[in-house]
Amino acid sequence: MKLKNKINLSTVVLFALLLLVMNLSVYFLFSRLMVNTQLEIAKKEAIKTAESFNDSKRAIPEKELLRAHVPVSGMIRIVHEDIKNTVTTTSPTEQNLRNLKAVYYSKDVNKQLKIGSHSYIFSALPILLQNGDLASLQIYKNIDATVSMSRTLRLVLTIVTILVLLPTFVSSRILSNFIIRPISSMIKTMSDIKESGQFKRLNINHQSRDELYQMGETFNHMIDLLEANFEKQKQFAANASHELRTPLTVIESYASLLKRRGLQDPKIFTESIEAIHSEAIRMRELTEQLLLLAKLHEKWDIRRSPINITELIQQTIKAFQSAYHRTVIFAGEEMEALFANTDEQKLRQLLYIFLDNARKYSDNVITVSLDTVNHDQLRIQIIDKGIGISKEDLPKVFDRFYRVDKARSRKSGGTGLGLSLAKEIAAALDVEISLESQLGSGTTVSLFIKTEN
Repeated sequence: MKLKNKINLSTVVLFALLLLVMNLSVYFLFSRLMVNTQLEIAKKEAIKTAESFNDSKRAIPEKELLRAHVPVSGMIRIVHEDIKNTVTTTSPTEQNLRNLKAVYYSKDVNKQLKIGSHSYIFSALPILLQNGDLASLQIYKNIDATVSMSRTLRLVLTIVTILVLLPTFVSSRILSNFIIRPISSMIKTMSDIKESGQFKRLNINHQSRDELYQMGETFNHMIDLLEANFEKQKQFAANASHELRTPLTVIESYASLLKRRGLQDPKIFTESIEAIHSEAIRMRELTEQLLLLAKLHEKWDIRRSPINITELIQQTIKAFQSAYHRTVIFAGEEMEALFANTDEQKLRQLLYIFLDNARKYSDNVITVSLDTVNHDQLRIQIIDKGIGISKEDLPKVFDRFYRVDKARSRKSGGTGLGLSLAKEIAAALDVEISLESQLGSGTTVSLFIKTEN
């Protein structure tokens, strides 16, 4: 059974049960109340009749007294202990009650009776006769009108139940359609994605902020993640197949050369080993960068903590100078310690990328500066006096595999992925990057870091 039909059926059934219980409660409560009222009236009439007997002091014959108190639709009688000399008076409409066998009751009785097809209230009250004998004053009162009223109420409640269930069924159908519509739309969207192979999203009513809206938002967010992940994987496959082809070809060529002539010519052996080693290192670095770029921002595993930015820059510069034997000047050496809440390793990696870029494209001294721009923002600048970047190339430097000077990049082992990786890391750290460059004069990279995140 479809979910829509389940919702519709369960809604109607539950509402029908609730309505049935409520109507049955009303019916039985009302019927019981009317019968109890009739019982109470009959009891009062019996007491009043008994009082009349006591007040008459035999001045009025029993039969005449009974005739004065006979119910409009019923019977009144006095039953002696020996059942003999029973005096009975019946209304014209209830003559059939005369044939009813007399029974003596020594105590109060008040109940509902069913005689033939008619309903009666029976009330019996013991009385003391003038001669000292005990007798039972009994009153029978027809309540067919009350029972008929109860039946009418039952019929009305049944009709009302049926009439109410019809709009309930329609409204539950509308409700189920309303609830199922986003799910149906989601199913259709997923089927379209399956058939077309293209990512699609749900159209969401932004005026509603209910659970259905949240479900649609979650679905669209999931599609965004899947699409981003798919694009990352596609880019990784394309980038890897594009960039790894060259070093693999070089390694294969030198391996073939080694196989043919390496043992006979030491020079070729040394050249081949150096080339293979160099290309292997390049492949490792390229693969690491490709894997990093293939990550989504959500998977960068950013671990923020209060970091002494001044000390981090000093350590990074020291390690960089030792590795590449290049002079790097820190303009913020005398500044007091400045702190920011960020990921130390990722920020250090970001600095290495820009320092390494400055090293590759400049033979002069590299300058690093640190200052505060606003009360909640630090600025790190990496300044070189190298070849610079033209205005045409400046917007493209963060594109993957883009090289400003292709010949120099190949010579220095560049992959064209460094700045793309820097852009990804900066986005994950909420660091803003600004590039200023002039062809032939050098480049200034500015990193803006929020002190509180």
